[in-house]
Amino acid sequence: MTQSAAGSAPERHPDHNKAVALAIAAAVGGFLFGFDSSVINGAVDAIEDTFELNATLTGFAVAVALLGCAFGAWAGGRLADRWGRPRVMLLGAILFFVSSLGSGFAFAVWDLIFWRIVGGIGIGIASVIAPAYIAEIAPAAMRGRLGSLQQLAITLGIFAALLSDALFANLSGGANEPSLFGLAAWRWMFIVAVIPATVYGVLAMRIPESPRYLVAEGRPEEAVKVLSRVLGPDEDPRARVRDIEKTIETDKALADQASLRGPALGLLPIVWVGILLSVFQQFVGINVIFYYSTTLWQAVGFDESDSFIVSVFTSVTNVVVTFIAIALIDKVGRRPILLTGSLGMTAMLGVMALAFTQSVGPSDDVTLPGAWGPIALVAANLFVVFFGASWGPLVWVLLGEMFPNRIRAVALGVAAACQWIANFLITVSFPPMLAAFGATGPYLMYAVFAALSFFFVLWKVPETKGVELEDMKGATRQRKPRAT
Repeated sequence: MTQSAAGSAPERHPDHNKAVALAIAAAVGGFLFGFDSSVINGAVDAIEDTFELNATLTGFAVAVALLGCAFGAWAGGRLADRWGRPRVMLLGAILFFVSSLGSGFAFAVWDLIFWRIVGGIGIGIASVIAPAYIAEIAPAAMRGRLGSLQQLAITLGIFAALLSDALFANLSGGANEPSLFGLAAWRWMFIVAVIPATVYGVLAMRIPESPRYLVAEGRPEEAVKVLSRVLGPDEDPRARVRDIEKTIETDKALADQASLRGPALGLLPIVWVGILLSVFQQFVGINVIFYYSTTLWQAVGFDESDSFIVSVFTSVTNVVVTFIAIALIDKVGRRPILLTGSLGMTAMLGVMALAFTQSVGPSDDVTLPGAWGPIALVAANLFVVFFGASWGPLVWVLLGEMFPNRIRAVALGVAAACQWIANFLITVSFPPMLAAFGATGPYLMYAVFAALSFFFVLWKVPETKGVELEDMKGATRQRKPRAT
């Protein structure tokens, strides 16, 4: 396979179309991830009214699914090494399907919380398996673009959730008003998720197993068949299988090093890099925009209907800018995009914090006078642009490819679990912080974390562009791509 002197990504060969199709199928798990993350957005106020909740309990009901996600991510990596990738995907689909129905028919807040946790476990599983599977079936030259499909699917899931929320709420005259068959609109917002859950389950039963898992299970010929369907004509599937076999043999010889334990506070340095990447991705506050944007824009002065429309527009922006990352990731590399994103997010979060210093009224009914409302709206959407074109997709790509083979699934599970815990902390803390300090306090805190993420990438994050998975050694320095 040839590559230009400028280092741009090679053109895709027609034989790679199967790899693209398999990556899309696996990335449907990301759609569930995004849908579950944002479906609660339009239901927050209605749930609060229906079950008569205070701000703290509301925040917990919104965020509790993330604890399930953390457990699912932690368990998903381990189950994937035992059962295989597609079987674990199917488990995630089933859990999310059941949770959608349970949440839609919840009769008390504790009942809703239980089903949100069940769905969270399914989403956590999907969040780990998709990037691992995509990384293991993708040709190295296009692994970044295919890995970015996970985030694209997440953004599409967010868009679909916010759009369906807006349709149910507007057609019913409000999220707490009766909709189909007399059920409140907010209940249908959850129930409709059975559709993508079913699609994901069907796809999980149809895609082939990961070559890495097949070789580890002593089924190399099956691995050759899978690789022959996804690699180009200049790539030898048997040679790739031999590379996988060598790394597995090395892993067995270094069995005592197959754990995540290391000298850096009990973990290997590369595992800490993955954990901190995950934490920074959430500590910049992106999910505050998607979980609470409808409530937030009502606070800025929009009515409920307009707030839903603004939230949908924000989600469309998130989808569109993800294509920027997909176009650039295999051309310019991971680090430059992350660094640019950190700087842009810091600036926009700073503008939002400044805008809300001008707010008037109590914390639950603030308004932004003059031009400050539009300034906050523009800054929020530009923040989504910078995140969606950088940290959104690239963290998932890096988590899928940066770890050595012997620890990839487990390390990815640990990093993803930490990401969900960080997501939970940010989500559950926002309502009480908003009540206590107004919006300025949390947005200023997110800006500080965005600034810190720049220096973390600059000092610790490795460049993985063009590096074969079998060559990942777990060092935290930049590597030279394997010649093609």
